[in-house]
Amino acid sequence: GVSHVLTLVLQELSLLCKRDVNGVGMLYDLLRSRWLQALLKIYECLQHYLGKRPVPVTLQARALNREVVELLREAPQCGEIKELRRLLRAPHFKAALLSAHDAVAQKDFEPTLPPLPDNIPENEEAMRIVCLVKNNQPLGATIKRHEVTGDITVARVIHGGLADRSGLLYAGDKLVEVNGVPVEGLEPEQVINIL
Repeated sequence: GVSHVLTLVLQELSLLCKRDVNGVGMLYDLLRSRWLQALLKIYECLQHYLGKRPVPVTLQARALNREVVELLREAPQCGEIKELRRLLRAPHFKAALLSAHDAVAQKDFEPTLPPLPDNIPENEEAMRIVCLVKNNQPLGATIKRHEVTGDITVARVIHGGLADRSGLLYAGDKLVEVNGVPVEGLEPEQVINIL
């Protein structure tokens, strides 16, 4: 996917960086940025979703059912055709199943996001809400107190761990709250107990 292409581009750019080609260092840093990596993961997930999204064959199953019942009425009558007509005309089939199908098929289940405000300052920090579900497995990340600011930050994300697989936590991320508990003023050991 896109991440594989980006990896190949980064390998090529690293060779050009060593030769000090003009502007390549800036491009290399841009392509290695965490926000771009996260954006590409989101893009790939959306593409995967769009490729697998179920699409109804018809939006009007009840109308199709009526048409089939009429065609069966005109067909030569045998035991199987009579049984099929009886099933297709049954109230629970028509009312419950086909009505539910048509209602679901006509709905739009795509997520809708509110528009971004126009007056967002360029230097404003972005905050992400991350939800990771641990099932008796370690988080796969270490935390530390920042030497200058005193903030609790992610020190390292362990390759293959839960945090790494999710693609949601990065080294250097500031922790503001864990499980609804503000972490400002807490020691890293106290935050680990909350995790």
